Amino acid sequence: MTKTLERYQKNSYNAPEPAKVISRETLNSQQEYFKLKAHVEHLQLLQRNLMGEDLGRLTTSDLEKLESQLDASLKQIRDTRTQTMLDNLEELKRSEVHLFEANRKLKKRLSDFHGDEPQLWEGNNSQGIGYIKTDQVFFAPIECEPTLQIGYHNEQQMAIATTSAGPSMTTLMPPGWLA
Repeated sequence: MTKTLERYQKNSYNAPEPAKVISRETLNSQQEYFKLKAHVEHLQLLQRNLMGEDLGRLTTSDLEKLESQLDASLKQIRDTRTQTMLDNLEELKRSEVHLFEANRKLKKRLSDFHGDEPQLWEGNNSQGIGYIKTDQVFFAPIECEPTLQIGYHNEQQMAIATTSAGPSMTTLMPPGWLA
């Protein structure tokens, strides 16, 4: 029993006072708050600097650091964008392969269904209805006049209209066909 009483007195007298514990916790919390507040303000300043604001008070070395940070950020953004585009391209290629395979299967089913019957889109049907295959020469580009002259055949005005497609810079007058 004596030992128990001794331990009780020892623990009760050596225990810290509750007010001191609270004041230490409050002090630690305040210090933590001020540290976090300073860190937030620093991050906000960095954000403003990255956005191009408040640069007047920065030194040359600070500006160089900021430039390197921006370069690194841009590189990371471009790398991410490139990777996303490559992933999309791979997905499109896979989709293309699947679509070609499905198309091939459908053509095979169609040919199995119709057998040796001529197809309308091949242009050799017995009714004369179909699409005519054309040569690539037909699609050659046609040269055309730079301006459209409808119903106006004055030689002098035609020369003016063909030499200047728009208003003349020297006379500031519209071409003859607009007058």
